Amino acid sequence: MKYEEFLARVRERGEYDSQDEAAKISEAVLAVLAERISPGESEDLASQLPGPLGASLRDARPQRAESFGIEEFYRRVAERTGAHTRTAQWDASAVLTTVADAISGGELNQVISQLPSGYAVLFGKADLAD
Repeated sequence: MKYEEFLARVRERGEYDSQDEAAKISEAVLAVLAERISPGESEDLASQLPGPLGASLRDARPQRAESFGIEEFYRRVAERTGAHTRTAQWDASAVLTTVADAISGGELNQVISQLPSGYAVLFGKADLAD
């Protein structure tokens, strides 16, 4: 998937006003995801994302993964975007369902396997959220 297509899908799913807004939200969500998954997995994911999104993920990658739940994930996204937590939930879903479309199934499984089951719904995989 090309960068412009990725942003167009995020924009449509998130009902954002512009590609720039979709890019800003995408970078924020991916930066928080990078804090939650292992550095190696973050690198693997970055290699499958288009354009500057992979670079954003690499730049945000900490030395090791932090362990936090989904509510903290939303809080961190909200902090980065200046939005309410409820809006951050919408934002995370718009971006991560697009990530699920853009990467291989094997890579998606590896990312989801590093997260508590509640995260799966954000990737459009509600059946894995049990």
